[in-house]
Amino acid sequence: MRILTEAQIHRVYAVAGESFLDLLDALQRERSITFVSARHDSGAAFMAEAEGKLTEHPAVLLAGRGPNAANLAIGVSTAYQDESPMVVLLENPPSSPGPTSELPTADLTAMFEPIVKWTGRAESPDEVPGLLVEALTRCREGRPGPTVVAVPADFWGVPFDSAKPVAAVKAPATGALGRTAEAVAQLVDEARYPVVIVGGRARAAREELIAVADELALPVYNAFRRQDAFPENHARYAGHLGIGIPARQLDALERADLVLALGTQLDEVTTQCFRYPTPSQTLVLVGTGIEPARRGGLTFRVDSEVEPFLRELRDVASPRQRRASAANAAVHTFMTPPDTSGATRVHPADVIRAVRKLAPEDAIVTSDAGNFAQFMHRYWCFTAPRSQLGPSNAAMGYAVPAAVAAKLAEPRRTVIAMVGDGGALMTGQEIETAVRYRVPVTVLVFQNGLHGPLAVHQARKHGRLSGVTVPVTDFASWARGLGAAGYTVDDREQLEPIIASALVRQRPCVIDIRTDPDVVTPDIRLTSLLGAARPQQGQQ
Repeated sequence: MRILTEAQIHRVYAVAGESFLDLLDALQRERSITFVSARHDSGAAFMAEAEGKLTEHPAVLLAGRGPNAANLAIGVSTAYQDESPMVVLLENPPSSPGPTSELPTADLTAMFEPIVKWTGRAESPDEVPGLLVEALTRCREGRPGPTVVAVPADFWGVPFDSAKPVAAVKAPATGALGRTAEAVAQLVDEARYPVVIVGGRARAAREELIAVADELALPVYNAFRRQDAFPENHARYAGHLGIGIPARQLDALERADLVLALGTQLDEVTTQCFRYPTPSQTLVLVGTGIEPARRGGLTFRVDSEVEPFLRELRDVASPRQRRASAANAAVHTFMTPPDTSGATRVHPADVIRAVRKLAPEDAIVTSDAGNFAQFMHRYWCFTAPRSQLGPSNAAMGYAVPAAVAAKLAEPRRTVIAMVGDGGALMTGQEIETAVRYRVPVTVLVFQNGLHGPLAVHQARKHGRLSGVTVPVTDFASWARGLGAAGYTVDDREQLEPIIASALVRQRPCVIDIRTDPDVVTPDIRLTSLLGAARPQQGQQ
C-alpha cells in the first residue's frame, strides 16, 4: 500500500473475489486509493485502460486466476495497442499446494506475454514489493503499456519483513534529443510540402504542437481515434485519418514530401491501409520506444518525448508562410452534418448535432467500435484537450466502462458514452457500477438492430444478411432497473429536450435512441448495398 500511494495510484479496478482478501482489506483502509468493484472483469479492464489513456498515469487492475484472468485479455490488449499505462496484479496458484475447496485453474501468466510490455512472477513474498515497483516503472518508460505481476494467492497474507529496502518508483525517462531536432529542422526547411500526423502520446504537447503548426505552416492530421490531439477547428487542421475519408481531405498527405509522425504508431487505419507514407515520402518518427516503421522509404527516428522535441524544433527551424491546405477547406465540408429534414426516422447525424450543441466544450466522449462511431468521428468536432477515449483495435463494449473511469478521474467534466446496441449488451451492466459509485455519466445507445460493420460486408458480398440482427431492447427500462435514469427517443423532435434533461441530471442516464437501420454509415444506405449485390434473375 505504501508503494501504491507513493506512486500516486488513485484507483484499483477489479471484480471483487477471494483471490486478494488481504489486499482488498488493506485497500478498504487506505483513504487515498479507491477500490472500484466492477460487474465483469472485461469492464474492469476497460476502466483501468481508459484511466491510463486519459491521465497518462497507470491504474491497477486485479484478477484471479483462470476465468478472471482470461476475461481481462480484451482490455489489456487494448492498453497494449493504444499505449495506455496499466499494472495488472494477477493471482497465481498457491505456492504451497494443500487441501483446498477451490476448483483447479491454470496459471495464465504466459497468455499475457504477447499483449503486455513486461511480466514478473513472485517466487517468494519478499519479492512482491520490488516487482510492483518495477511494474509501475516499466508501464510508463519508453512506449507506455500494461505490465503484469503474478503473485501466488497465499503471499498476500504474509508479513513483509525483508531488510532489503524497496526502490522508489522512478519517473519515466523522457529520451535524449542531442542534435536530432536540428537535423529534423533542416528537413522541414528543405521540404516543399511537410505534414504532421499526431497521435495520442502527443496530447501532452498540445500547446507546443499548435505553436509549431502556426510558425512553420504545417498541416496537421489526427491519427485514428486521437481527434483531441490537435483542435479540429484550427486553421492548420487537415483532417482525421479514420474510416471513409474522401480523397480531397487527403490532399495534403498525398502531396507531402516529408511526414512528421508525432507520438503515433501509424496503425492500419491511420495509414489508410498502409498507403501512407508512400515510399517517396521521408518519414520522421518522434516518440520514446516507437517501433521502426516497415517501409521502403527513408525513415528517421527521434527517441524523445514529443513536447521537448517540438520545443527545440521551434527554436531551430525557420518560420515559413503558407496558405492553409486544400485539405483544411475540405474538412469543413466533410464535417458539416447533412440536411435530414426529410428523414422519417432518427438520423444518427441528428444525434451528434444535438449533443454537440448542448454538451460543454470540454465534454469527454467515449465510444465503442461500430458504424455508429463514424458519425461521431465525422461530425463532433473535437476542440478541447483530452476529450476523446476510444479503442483503436475495434473493441466492442468499451464505451460504458470507459465513461465510468473517465468520470471518476475527471469528476468536474461532463462524460458522454456513445455505444451501439450490440456493445451496450456486452458491458452495459457497468451502468450499475456508475450508480453504485454515484458517477453521473450520460450513455447514448444507438439502437438500429444491427451489427452494422458486418451487415455492410454481407450486403456487399452476398446481397443478404446472416446472424447480424440485434433484437429490439428496451434500454430505458433496463437502465431504470439498474438504478439509472432511462429515456427512449424514437422521434427527432425528442432529441434535444431529452438530451438536455439528461446532461443536467446528477445521476447516470441512458438514452435509448432508435435510429434508422438503413443509415449504416454517413455515406452508405443498407438497401442500396443489398440491391446492388442481389444477383439478377437467371444468374447463380
